[in-house]
Amino acid sequence: MNAQTERLSLAGPAGAIEVARDAAAAGVAPRGVAVIAHPHPLFGGTMDNKVVQTLARAFVSGGFAAVRFNFRGVGASAGVHDDGQGELDDLLAVVQHMAPEGPIALAGFSFGAFVTSHALARLWSEREVVAAVLVGTAASRFTVAPVPPEAHLRTLVVHGEHDETVPLTSVMDWARPQTLPVTVVPGGGHFFHGQLPLLRSLATRHLQAVA
Repeated sequence: MNAQTERLSLAGPAGAIEVARDAAAAGVAPRGVAVIAHPHPLFGGTMDNKVVQTLARAFVSGGFAAVRFNFRGVGASAGVHDDGQGELDDLLAVVQHMAPEGPIALAGFSFGAFVTSHALARLWSEREVVAAVLVGTAASRFTVAPVPPEAHLRTLVVHGEHDETVPLTSVMDWARPQTLPVTVVPGGGHFFHGQLPLLRSLATRHLQAVA
């Protein structure tokens, strides 16, 4: 993301996991580690995706060390795509390596939001998850886990009004039974072209709200 980005290789369940870590902004009280998951590996998704980097910047400015990583089979990460199950194992391994204790935040974009939803469901009762951000959640393509009721106030769900990849209606159908609020970006598409500053602002405000 910048010259200070630390590049690491971690031992994961399918072999090496490629990781990029950005320290929390100087002068901001440290709040924990945020782990951010990227979009679908088979459609060009990587940890350097612009939405993923935008979320990382929001977390860094909010006092978190931001950790992005490549799912198995992407970049320098070993293994092959596993339809979400192995990718969940990858995410959990990154959490264990990069934040074995202390508060964490979880975020994901598209396929990454689907995987993050299952990580949130798995970790909520075990760890202090201070915030979650789900963007462009791939509810039309995968079975997204419900957000634990106690985590609703700590979870921001953002979706573009005109998302051409994941229809807004599918996310509303997922959120409605949970009475989980969804923040809709008017005119927004799946990749938030021209609206990344707004996405960053929404994430930043959410992190301030859950402080």
